Amino acid sequence: MTDGINMDERLYATFSVKEIVSDNGRAVRLEDREKDVIGEISLKIYINGTEYASLLCLNQLTEELALGFLFSEGVIDTIADVAAISYNERLFAAMITLAAGKSVEKCESLRSVTSGCGKCFTYINPLKHEKFLPVANQDKFPISGILKVMKEFERQSEIYRSVGGVHSVLFRHPDFSVFNEDIGRHNCFDKIAGVLLRNNKMTLVQTGMLLVSGRVSSEIITKVIRLGAPVLVSRSTPTAAAVHLAREYNVTLLGYVRGKSGFVYSGEARLM
Repeated sequence: MTDGINMDERLYATFSVKEIVSDNGRAVRLEDREKDVIGEISLKIYINGTEYASLLCLNQLTEELALGFLFSEGVIDTIADVAAISYNERLFAAMITLAAGKSVEKCESLRSVTSGCGKCFTYINPLKHEKFLPVANQDKFPISGILKVMKEFERQSEIYRSVGGVHSVLFRHPDFSVFNEDIGRHNCFDKIAGVLLRNNKMTLVQTGMLLVSGRVSSEIITKVIRLGAPVLVSRSTPTAAAVHLAREYNVTLLGYVRGKSGFVYSGEARLM
């Protein structure tokens, strides 16, 4: 199964703009155009009636984003930890009630997260350290297969081709695949976690791989570690902190994977 994205007016707005047009590099003029521009909302996450976080994101898969975010943060471990969830379109708010016995630590105060990766909370929250474990799976992944999946992945970016302004992430497994796009890479990973939780497919992560269109920061790699995914493949570069974490937690990390080339930064023992 692949989770698709339907283009609609919630995802973008159309503006009247001026396009710079040049005639063979000589005369330059401005022409009237209609241009679609990607949208964003500030998604508020309420837990048991209290606002816990505010995320800048694309207005789709909002409940899955909220679930995945709470999973990444270590607030929940399975979908059974959530008694109820709903989305208030008017308030752009995901309303979550935790199951009996589950609560949010008092020290986990309101967080506001930007759409980029420049404002991550910490590499790994020391209060949740036991939820971030080295990846144990040592299954082999053919390099030729990774290159093929990356080519397929690059052709799936519907919103990017139509409007632009988004990143994309793919969870790839023979039995269940999930693709999505968002203005923030970290949102894409959380949405995938939310979809897997809701479909009771989280166990597949241990034998699947993740592909991302952009840079791999420390925030991104911690989400991969939390998921327990053995392989992460990027079209772009990892940061030094991400490489250190990937090596420490036994994640196979590939970067600059384009065409028939790329670099392996950690976990090469899984590749064949």
